[in-house]
Amino acid sequence: MNNKIILLVEDNSDDELLTIHALEKNNINNTIVVARNGAEALDYLFGAGAYAGREAHDLPVVVLLDLKLPKIDGLEVLRRIRANEVTRLLPVVLLTSSNEEEDRLKGYMLGANSYVRKPVDFDEFVRAAGQLGLYWILLNEPPPHCPNSKKR
Repeated sequence: MNNKIILLVEDNSDDELLTIHALEKNNINNTIVVARNGAEALDYLFGAGAYAGREAHDLPVVVLLDLKLPKIDGLEVLRRIRANEVTRLLPVVLLTSSNEEEDRLKGYMLGANSYVRKPVDFDEFVRAAGQLGLYWILLNEPPPHCPNSKKR
């Protein structure tokens, strides 16, 4: 696979390592940028803060977004992604341990492309992460005239 970026927004270091390991185990060798809170994720996406100067139009191919985050929660991050013209069509997968119906409903209402619960079992998680990566990186066709619509 080529070097399109995956943005992983995850505050739990164990879940971060597990997600990265699961993607690598499935031969998804894309660059993974990790944001450890919602504010850092937004800074990365919009080229602000520590990421000032980063080309804001060079977006990740997919955002794997946890819901329960410090500073700015995942639903607010999603709301801001959808409110911005540049990131409005960016694929966002809510990857969370939350099984709350309200979280799932709010996520979809705010424009999440998918809602995936993190499996507790390691092997299940590896399979789920591999399927996510393969789908969003190899199979998904982004909308035309979208910053992500360049050939992958």
